Amino acid sequence: MRRRQRARAGQVTRLDELHGYLADGKPVLVDIWQTGCQPCRMMDGIVDELAAEFEGRAHVVKLDVRRVPGAAEAFGVRSTPTFIVLSRAPKPLSKKARRKGEAAPTPVSNRLNPRWRASGMVRKDVLAGALQSNGASAAGIVEP
Repeated sequence: MRRRQRARAGQVTRLDELHGYLADGKPVLVDIWQTGCQPCRMMDGIVDELAAEFEGRAHVVKLDVRRVPGAAEAFGVRSTPTFIVLSRAPKPLSKKARRKGEAAPTPVSNRLNPRWRASGMVRKDVLAGALQSNGASAAGIVEP
């Protein structure tokens, strides 16, 4: 009897691959890392655990900032690891903007909309909470 392998985080080799992950409407947790970064190596197992827990409900991917051209500029990465949650939906208006009566931004399909961001060592429950607040549910959690 073969054991089913646990889901692992996907590898992104080009920035336009992220649009494919966003196409199905699920939130995407992007782990931006680099070779030789000790905190990145320590977070690697946690990211793979999240990929298994949110399998089918969210996408968890890893992006090597040195191997993906333009990634550091696109996301304003200054240190690794950096974690970003992307969503297809536009950012909600701030209270100040709503009071001024500004129109809600329309979703732009070819633009990546970071909804949450953190750098450095981040606890697993914080990363899971970021995914859940952007529409994902963990395995075993039944939504009403």
